[in-house]
Amino acid sequence: MRDQNMETMLDLKAPKRGDLVAEQVKRWITERNLGPGDKLPKENELQQMFSVSRGTTREALKSLEVQGLIRLSTGPNGGATIAEVPLGRTLQFVQNYLFFQDLSVEDVYAARRIVEPEIAAGAVENLTDADLEALERSIAVCAPVSTSQAHALEQRQEDLHFHDILARANRNAFLRLIGEMINQMLRQLVVLGGNAAHEQYQRFGRENVKAHRAILDAIRSGDIDSVRKLMVRHIIDAERHVKKLQGVIRGRLVLDSDVDFQLRSRSEPLKRTRGSASDAAHQGKTKIVKRTRREKT
Repeated sequence: MRDQNMETMLDLKAPKRGDLVAEQVKRWITERNLGPGDKLPKENELQQMFSVSRGTTREALKSLEVQGLIRLSTGPNGGATIAEVPLGRTLQFVQNYLFFQDLSVEDVYAARRIVEPEIAAGAVENLTDADLEALERSIAVCAPVSTSQAHALEQRQEDLHFHDILARANRNAFLRLIGEMINQMLRQLVVLGGNAAHEQYQRFGRENVKAHRAILDAIRSGDIDSVRKLMVRHIIDAERHVKKLQGVIRGRLVLDSDVDFQLRSRSEPLKRTRGSASDAAHQGKTKIVKRTRREKT
């Protein structure tokens, strides 16, 4: 009887056939060093490769699509195309994980104090003229600080967009991910008390503009050490203001519809992403620099 129960438990834990095929496809992609834009074999070819039914093959492809690893299209030239996993999908998984953790504003800013200075310092030598213009526009949008609640929210989004631009210019992919993840959490989860007309809120906005101006001036002069020190001071001051405004984390699960909207926004031209504060507020994220593909062997 005990052996029979054990067999039942093992059956319950056994992966589904579609999941096994999805794992095989991942190995196939890895072994061939394929990347975004490369096509997978046609559906009937995959069936033959793995000796499975059409239903199992489609289940495997759907699983890979949900994970963001492929795009599926219909028509004569349709099929499965390998895709770079969208940043929004990655952030969704991380934020949904953190939803069940005991996370505070202090925790977020403790990480920010460590990561943001290195992101900014590492971005200095990689920023393009277009990036510098985008940083200038970001500062201009945030000054003067608005007393309108809606406009103030847009300025807050643009304030974080300034940090996204720096993250995007850093060549360390891991730092980019952490930086944009923190920025996204600040956008979606941290709620400030009071209203835009409150003096503390106004002071927070003015000091952000002042700090961003000092950081950008140091970037333009190529003074990496000053950029790092100024960013440390900026994050410490920002945390102080958030605490005075009784900032709290209001966790929520990120919906697929949220990610789908963000992906549609990110597919629009970069010109719009780098535009107004309203664009930044609705899009939520900026485009991440694609990694350099290794040459295929």
